[in-house]
Amino acid sequence: MFCCTDVLLFLFEEVLRFQYTKRNVMFLEKLKLLNIQFLEIEQKLSCYDIASNNKEYKEFARKYFHLRPFAEKYMQYLKLLNDIEDIEELKKSKDIGIKEMALLEHKELVKKKREIELKIKDLLVPSDSNKNRDVIIEIRAGVGGDEAALFVGDLYKMYVKFAERNKWNYEILGSNPTGIGGYKEIILEVKGNDIWRYFKFERGIHRVQRVPKTEADGRVHTSTVSVAVLFEAKEIDIEIKAEDLKIDTYRASGAGGQHVNKTDSAIRITHLPTGNIIVCQDERSQLKNKEKALKILRARLYELKIIEQEKQLSIERKKQVGSGDRSEKIRTYNFQQNRITDHRISYSTRNITDIMNGNLLGLINELIEADIRQNMSTEKNV
Repeated sequence: MFCCTDVLLFLFEEVLRFQYTKRNVMFLEKLKLLNIQFLEIEQKLSCYDIASNNKEYKEFARKYFHLRPFAEKYMQYLKLLNDIEDIEELKKSKDIGIKEMALLEHKELVKKKREIELKIKDLLVPSDSNKNRDVIIEIRAGVGGDEAALFVGDLYKMYVKFAERNKWNYEILGSNPTGIGGYKEIILEVKGNDIWRYFKFERGIHRVQRVPKTEADGRVHTSTVSVAVLFEAKEIDIEIKAEDLKIDTYRASGAGGQHVNKTDSAIRITHLPTGNIIVCQDERSQLKNKEKALKILRARLYELKIIEQEKQLSIERKKQVGSGDRSEKIRTYNFQQNRITDHRISYSTRNITDIMNGNLLGLINELIEADIRQNMSTEKNV
């Protein structure tokens, strides 16, 4: 019998390399082994000798609950493989109607099979205590002037469309628009299930190479935009003392609309201990602008708290795909070549229009798999 840890590690490696080859058989064999272990432990838990021994019972119960998700996925996976095999036969039908229906069904089943494979990989990675938190995304123009500001707007639209595809809710917390349709900065809140898992890989410098709309000679320019992704922090996570805040109110200005210019509704909050400054002027209500500013401040302070914890547990940084540092160049968007390259995993794809329209899932799944692989490799060597 295989050691449970060895089986899990082997299974993980097989899932990462999984293709429609002989590895399929090996993959199923490892799942089968885990299922056998699960059934054996389930049987032992019903034995009187083990049930009457509190220490031994607890140990078997721990293994049982550890293996049960794999056993459940194994049964689901077997059923899907059988369904796919049945559909393969129908795809050979001479009846055009049946054949077309079988092709559509086959596509859906393959998609479900892929989803189960990803869920199995997730089971192999330690749970992140922050994974169910909502996120605050700060997008800021870097090098490149007007073109960088325009790309801030493009990334904002990309993330909004990605959120809409996944039925997540979003809201603008703050923005600093430019006169040509871009933004010096825009801050977005996204709410939903498992959001951190997808957005955490967006932290860092995004570089764009293209001919700007403002370029008369057709020259390609290179500009940069920084993206920070923060956990939304609750009051229980971060206490903000009133005496630590300097709050200024003033009349909003800029491209936010005429209504914001008539009253002192804009808010600027300075957190004196850290020097953090947050400006919010998008709302007509001074109170609403203050609430949004405090939400952003709380998220930034929570990030500082996490960074301090990670310094004490430096191994966590080494296990990440990229450090998530805002100064790290993570991705290049080359519009002339229709290519996006993620530098952390040396991955390129030539469907830039599709991705800018919010179809980020394929790229992010590549990053998730690389992150899992790195995590497992680090765990194995520690």
